[in-house]
Amino acid sequence: MPDSQPWPHDDHAADAADASGGPDTAETGTLVLRGARLIDGRVVDVRLGGGRIEAVGTAGSLAASGARVDLRGHLLLPAPAEPHAHSDTALTADGPGPGLPGPVSHRPQDVQRRATEAALLQLGHGATALRAHVRIGSVQGLASLEAVLRAGDSLRGLVELTPVAVPRLLTGVAGADNLAMLRDAVKTGGCAVGGCPDLDPDPAGYAEAVLEIAAEQGCPVDLHTDGDDPARLGRLAALAGGLRSGVSVGPCAGLARLPVPAATRAADQLAAAGVTVICLPQGGCCGVEGRGIAPVGLLRAAGVRIAAGSGALRDVANPVGRGDPLEAAYLLASQNDMRPDEAYRAVSSAARKAMGLPEVRVEAGFPAELLAVRGDQLPGVLSLAYSRIVVHRGRVVARTSAVREYCDSETVVALGLPRQGRPDSGPCGGP
Repeated sequence: MPDSQPWPHDDHAADAADASGGPDTAETGTLVLRGARLIDGRVVDVRLGGGRIEAVGTAGSLAASGARVDLRGHLLLPAPAEPHAHSDTALTADGPGPGLPGPVSHRPQDVQRRATEAALLQLGHGATALRAHVRIGSVQGLASLEAVLRAGDSLRGLVELTPVAVPRLLTGVAGADNLAMLRDAVKTGGCAVGGCPDLDPDPAGYAEAVLEIAAEQGCPVDLHTDGDDPARLGRLAALAGGLRSGVSVGPCAGLARLPVPAATRAADQLAAAGVTVICLPQGGCCGVEGRGIAPVGLLRAAGVRIAAGSGALRDVANPVGRGDPLEAAYLLASQNDMRPDEAYRAVSSAARKAMGLPEVRVEAGFPAELLAVRGDQLPGVLSLAYSRIVVHRGRVVARTSAVREYCDSETVVALGLPRQGRPDSGPCGGP
């Protein structure tokens, strides 16, 4: 159903009550999603319980004594995930606040507030899990990381927010303290180790130090790099090949600026090492790399696993960043020669795999991490994804509804489109 149509009336009072009270449904209770359309065209009922999908059956076949949500007119998808957020700097494009020019506050309470608000914005878009690259070191030490961890704790049950520790320097005398701090960050609760080798005087040494700590601690690596040095990428791939916990790099927009033979060799090395490239179709972040996107087609041709993230969310690197995974998928499909289903997998199953999360399918036994979007087919959903219902751990945790109305005219009446209008409205819905 296109977004220009009104929300379908639900004749079942219980469904209407459950639709308004969905976020209060207990994770351990049962919830039935009724009449949802899947990508393969089937219209089904889906029963959720205990945070997982219990059953999928034809529409009307699953009895439910508890909560129900009517998803007629919606496409039901595995929920996307956000593998490359910057929660500590999100929402800082306008300074510390309206009418308050000056440097951004890094006080822990302000970082926690921004991280919480940003995570909820991205949850509303559909991302039920987020990985945030958080700076450590300098005068802040681990304060920003701890603030993001507190934000994650406060959001438990709504969305999973986990940080990646990102030190600025790791080599030489200046980096010695940060090496110790990076180890402490893992013990504090960082889900991965990362950083930006491009900012270190010895980028190769920086990457080696991160991989060494990851091997010690048994945690994954997620490095932020422009990827414009093929020799450096080759060295990273050689070191990453034996790391069981997984290695991701991104945004790697610099690969697109290399001569094709050099970029192809680097892509082959990354593929052989099993390194995932997390591209950012919506633009760069942190201001350390040029604009653009990794050469997705070249990387895919080499067999590199591709995931996609959103990057900056209204910070100085991208003041209009939306943090919307469906926009990232739309850009991959519209500008990078990917089919809509391939583009959506980049922000859902591939992103979850890069983050070490379990796979999600709309099948019995899989985690109940789902996104329902008003529409019938995936291309239309990526084009006009306005109305969304988000399910995390088996319950509705966010809902966005958009209704478009038109000024009264013969054309609008003939097409049966929803019209603006109150009995006292003027010719275009106004007084």
